[in-house]
Amino acid sequence: MSAIRKNAKPTIWGAILGATALAIFGFNWGGWNTSGASHQMAEAAVVSELVPICVGQYNADSQKVMKLAEMIEAGKWKQADYVATAGWATMPGSDEANKDVAKDCAIALALAS
Repeated sequence: MSAIRKNAKPTIWGAILGATALAIFGFNWGGWNTSGASHQMAEAAVVSELVPICVGQYNADSQKVMKLAEMIEAGKWKQADYVATAGWATMPGSDEANKDVAKDCAIALALAS
């Protein structure tokens, strides 16, 4: 019985340290993700695919030159709201603009001008 107790403490500490080391390695260098991080990466991927649609809707706007000048004049902090209000960030089949798409679309339009 005392031999089991004698070996139990190092075994338990070894298991704890091993699990900790495995978690640190896995989440930092092993490519593991939490569900929250995976959700954020998926959202970012969707937004990056929708920005070209937003830019395309801007290009289809007959008053795009005037509206782009107004958007740039609105200032950096209001450009995403301007894109959303203009309807460029409202995706086909949707009733409202996607704020993340509007933000990235405003950046893309400002850089292209």
